[in-house]
Amino acid sequence: MTKDSQQRAAGAAAALLVENDTIVGLGTGATASYFILALVERVKTEGLRIKAIPTSKRSDQLAEAGGIELTSFAKTRRVDLTVDGADQIQRGTLHLVKGLGGALLREKIVAAASDRLVIIAESAKLVDRLGGPIPVPVEVVRFGWETTAARLAAFGCEPKLRWPKDGNEPLVTELGNYILDCAFPPILDPAKLEQDLSHTVGVVESGLFIGMADMAIVGTSKGVETLTLKTG
Repeated sequence: MTKDSQQRAAGAAAALLVENDTIVGLGTGATASYFILALVERVKTEGLRIKAIPTSKRSDQLAEAGGIELTSFAKTRRVDLTVDGADQIQRGTLHLVKGLGGALLREKIVAAASDRLVIIAESAKLVDRLGGPIPVPVEVVRFGWETTAARLAAFGCEPKLRWPKDGNEPLVTELGNYILDCAFPPILDPAKLEQDLSHTVGVVESGLFIGMADMAIVGTSKGVETLTLKTG
């Protein structure tokens, strides 16, 4: 299976977990888009009754265009199930790196409000240790970001301000912040690093999602594999 086929298969498998009358968190990214499209198909063909809270404008538009009813935290304080992608999934722990798509803050807020967080991805996202070739995105306030970057560098990373592919200004997230992509060597203690990052002045949130995922549905060359904390 190609990368695209693996993503599509993982998204379709996750869509089958959604039941009537549930509130669903909609992740952001290519694999999450396949999940949303599979949900749209179920809404149209099966009359699936759900409400959804998207983690980005992109997911919001895709869901609304497909006829999925949207809601917000102004109307509810909890989410039954969130399905989202990841940039890295650590085997055994299901710890994650997320945020290369720029929506990490909204993604973490929705994940934290969810009874279950299911991660969908292709097999290349599975790693023995987080970090290494994939940077950890850290969302920071714009004021004094240079000093925040210096504080982050003290943890052994190389922070780089994210810029859009075509633009003369740094990327600004939907919630009005900058993102520093922090290149770490393989991370020995993700939980400790996440705590250190969260306690750093100027940091809004990090892309380390520690102990949040309940399951990972991974598309592989042989089909779809489901990982839990026992099997991951």
